[in-house]
Amino acid sequence: MKRTIAIVAGGDSSEHDVSMRSAEGILSFMDKEKYDCYVVEIKQGNWNAYDTDGTTYPVSRADFSFDTPDGRREFDFAYITIHGTPGENGILQGYFDLIGLPYSTSDVLVEALTFNKFALNNFLRAYPDLHISDSVLVRQGEDMPDEDRVIARLGLPCFVKPNAGGSSFGVTKVKEKEALHAAIEKAMMESSEVMIERMMSGTEITCGCYRRPNGEIVTFPITEVVTTQEFFDYDAKYNGKVSEITPARIAPETAERVADTTRSIYRRLGCYGIIRIDYILTGEKGAEQINMLEINTTPGMTATSFIPQQVRAAGLDIKDVLSEIIEGKF
Repeated sequence: MKRTIAIVAGGDSSEHDVSMRSAEGILSFMDKEKYDCYVVEIKQGNWNAYDTDGTTYPVSRADFSFDTPDGRREFDFAYITIHGTPGENGILQGYFDLIGLPYSTSDVLVEALTFNKFALNNFLRAYPDLHISDSVLVRQGEDMPDEDRVIARLGLPCFVKPNAGGSSFGVTKVKEKEALHAAIEKAMMESSEVMIERMMSGTEITCGCYRRPNGEIVTFPITEVVTTQEFFDYDAKYNGKVSEITPARIAPETAERVADTTRSIYRRLGCYGIIRIDYILTGEKGAEQINMLEINTTPGMTATSFIPQQVRAAGLDIKDVLSEIIEGKF
């Protein structure tokens, strides 16, 4: 019998619509001979399953089932593609754990940790082989930080970003002291915590990976990110103001070190499913320092997103990758 798969999308963050596009991508990639798939949109208190013919069915929050004219349907697996809360911060994972429904991402602890950039960075600093930019944290309700002390520590330009949220929204590259407080207020609109981070200048790359059912951690070819914008913001990401070069134009030995670093982080955190790690390469070409920038545990999955690009470049079929993630939980 076919398994029934919920492609869970939407969420309550600014990246709701991006998540819905990722759900459309995943639906198109799924092996229809193995799986019956429904997109389930979660938005505040409304949970709805969409059949392929466009019919909508309210989903019970008690057990994640729904009623159809042919009877009650229950899901066998949840493929989570929510960018932001509640699917990328552990909340939805905790709910699925409570009702006993297997899902595609890492567990509650890993999701909560990777969603909180400042906490993640400080956790990973315990590993001396990893290089991570210095940062400070500002919480809502606290006094604004002293600009001179922040700049003395982090320098200018620096980045101000929501500490918990999609990195595409609320991010500012601060070039002068007078702009710091306004940038913090902008980021506060996305998150109650804001991280101010030292800027790293170099080559921006991103590397995806996943774990096969046999335990092997597979990394995909690396993508180089080149944008005409100040940085890789929402406009660059979704409005075509970026060049995404896969495989990246980096030395083979650097590519191998990045792959090793990605597998090491995946293993140390105990991740599951597809993740994508962003880096900045600094220093002499071929002997660059690999600086970890961010970990994305529910990366975009439209046809043109990084992960599908990298899967194609690896000579793999995205349909098979998704099937391995699903079957790895049974």
